[in-house]
Amino acid sequence: MNTSISTFGALKAAGYQSKSIKTELRDNLIAALQSGKETFPGMHGYENTVIPQLERAILSQHNINLLGLRGQGKTRIARLMIHLLDEYIAYVTGSEMNDDPFSPISRYARDLVAAEGDNTPISWLHRSERFFEKLATPDVTIADLIGDIDPIKAANLKLSYADERVIHFGMIPRANRCLFVINELPDLQARIQVALFNILEEGDVQIRGFKLRLPLDLQFVFTANPEDYTNRGSIVTPLKDRIGSQILTHYSADIKTAKKITQQESEKMDHRTCKVHVPELAKDILEQIAFEARESEYIDHKSGVSARMSITAYENLISTAERRALMNKEKETTVRFSDLIGMIPSITGKMELVYEGEQEGTSFVAQHLISEATKTLFLQYFPKIEKLKKQDQETPYDEVLQWFFEADAFELSDEANEDNYTKALLNIKPLVKLLKKYQPKVAAIDTPFLMEFILWALVEFKQLSKKRTAAGLSFNDAYDSLLSGF
Repeated sequence: MNTSISTFGALKAAGYQSKSIKTELRDNLIAALQSGKETFPGMHGYENTVIPQLERAILSQHNINLLGLRGQGKTRIARLMIHLLDEYIAYVTGSEMNDDPFSPISRYARDLVAAEGDNTPISWLHRSERFFEKLATPDVTIADLIGDIDPIKAANLKLSYADERVIHFGMIPRANRCLFVINELPDLQARIQVALFNILEEGDVQIRGFKLRLPLDLQFVFTANPEDYTNRGSIVTPLKDRIGSQILTHYSADIKTAKKITQQESEKMDHRTCKVHVPELAKDILEQIAFEARESEYIDHKSGVSARMSITAYENLISTAERRALMNKEKETTVRFSDLIGMIPSITGKMELVYEGEQEGTSFVAQHLISEATKTLFLQYFPKIEKLKKQDQETPYDEVLQWFFEADAFELSDEANEDNYTKALLNIKPLVKLLKKYQPKVAAIDTPFLMEFILWALVEFKQLSKKRTAAGLSFNDAYDSLLSGF
């Protein structure tokens, strides 16, 4: 449409057709589906579950409630819906409610159209300006969302309080013809939820006894966490009844999908002062930590473990390697297995612990999750480590364990440069031999990470011991720490 049109008469002459926001969404979704265009780009893992339900809800012209645990992309989905709106819509210039010139609803726009007719000035609203979002908190009032009487306006205009022009409208009337998102709906007080279902059903806006009917044109999207229903509040039944579609969101079902999400959300951090290589195994372990957390006995499953945990942990992982490279004045570096410890501050703040977890402490739980992820993925790369074995029974790890039995200790410095770190690991010849046998196709740049991965796994399976030193980590024979106590 020609956005240079500036009068109502010219708009009609150009054949402009106004339509409701739900019709806009439906028509543009139909066009996207017919052309094979992706409707909700970047929502990985939802292609066969959430997105088809969303598309059906939009085709049905429903208001939508997205129900799911934190960090499942509910708000992101709502924000992506603006791409299904028309690029521009025409509205009466000066209207605070984005009045459609063909059917104005505010007193200002009605009076202006009646007085000016075809000369009514027209402006254009871009779809990026048609998104309103409000976090529902217990202190949100009717005045915030719906509106209230403005005594200053009444005094300045010399109007009676019985005149609707003294009303100062809240966010919802100002979002007319827009997408309106209310996050954490159960946290909203019940009386305010009642005001919402009156808008959804009747188009009524009740302010201080005014008999005011505003047929608002809105697409509502609500988000809610199932935990909220029991802990902090609930959605009142009449409002729930008026929400057309309730769609359940979920976490990624597999590591491959989770990696896509983390990489997508962390792209802004990829521009570093030095080049940081991250082995695929490191990314797998990072995502496995989140999967372990969602099953952990120490973490409250009802609260969930947000995808933001993986995103911030990934950023901290790269920063740990970057910091070391800066200290060593290196232009390139590779993430090491010990760098996973640098993720702990990102993990501890993203977990809601149950009583047992609180007793152990957040740092212990975070390290426990890293340990569990290490053990889980190790078995996908190398043979199982038997805790007990028969006499004279050989295992793939005997030569490595013998090397540590004969060596005094093996220390990896946290701040060692790339050359020294790699040389130290390559000096463990049985470890090199083991890696070549079971992972012969591993890239040279990833070799040190996998070698350290083996050492950490041997510690987790009680075949070696590990202790923190002033400079880094020391790996020893499993009986070393026991014998040193006598």
